[in-house]
Amino acid sequence: MLVSAKEMLQKAKAGHYAVGQFNINNLEWTKAILLTAQELSSPVILGVSEGAGKYMAGYKTVVGMVKGMMEEQKITVPVALHLDHGSYEGCLKCVEAGFSSIMFDGSHYPIDENVAKTKELVKIVAEHGMSLEAEVGSIGGEEDGVIGMGECADPDECKRIADLGVDMLAAGIGNIHGPYPANWQGLSFETLAAVQEKTGEMPLVLHGGTGIPEDMIKKAIDLGVSKINVNTECQLSFAAATRKYIEEGKDKIGKGYDPRKLLAPGFEAIKATVKEKMELFGSVGKA
Repeated sequence: MLVSAKEMLQKAKAGHYAVGQFNINNLEWTKAILLTAQELSSPVILGVSEGAGKYMAGYKTVVGMVKGMMEEQKITVPVALHLDHGSYEGCLKCVEAGFSSIMFDGSHYPIDENVAKTKELVKIVAEHGMSLEAEVGSIGGEEDGVIGMGECADPDECKRIADLGVDMLAAGIGNIHGPYPANWQGLSFETLAAVQEKTGEMPLVLHGGTGIPEDMIKKAIDLGVSKINVNTECQLSFAAATRKYIEEGKDKIGKGYDPRKLLAPGFEAIKATVKEKMELFGSVGKA
């Protein structure tokens, strides 16, 4: 059964660890992440961007696949199915489709409009027992075609959004999506500490977890980050393993072209990446 991310993140905040949100792109991704979470007894959040939702033939298809897989594979750890960087309309579609958590990304709206739309969604998710993530200050890098530079959020604006009753807050602290450029300044722990001070118990979310040095990840967790999003890193390890398989000509041996064989090394690579992250985040054994 899918659960909201609320309880798992409150526990993570209290226990000074973080739960990973691993974005899913297809069946291999979903299966690799769920099996790894079960093996390591870790809570997990499956992230679905609007683009990935469309690619997987719609949100209802995703819900059906995830629920069916959890039942068939006997997954008993807490699993949240979460819309990543949702538009207002996208959020409503996911409520209807049966997601257990949504993120409304109103960071590109003026703060008053972000507040108004978030307020509406707080009411809607409460009726469905879902959790809601909000965002203040845009996260840099490329996210579904939008490129930003990694701004820092205004702690007072963070407090305004946190006070509306959302369950988790993504605040820009100089982090970006995708690989980090050579001239990246690093995370602003000053901003993170200021946001944490104003928002108290609120679990904070770190987007763009790929490529942030491990010591920075650990420090962010110490400062109240309870959810860390990982996507690019799994994509890169999947691509590298698939490339190796084909470059070694394995698809030309026997039935090596069978997608079940062709995608197997990539599947294992995702599992290895997820395991590494769960260990780093401290969520192993916390289910």
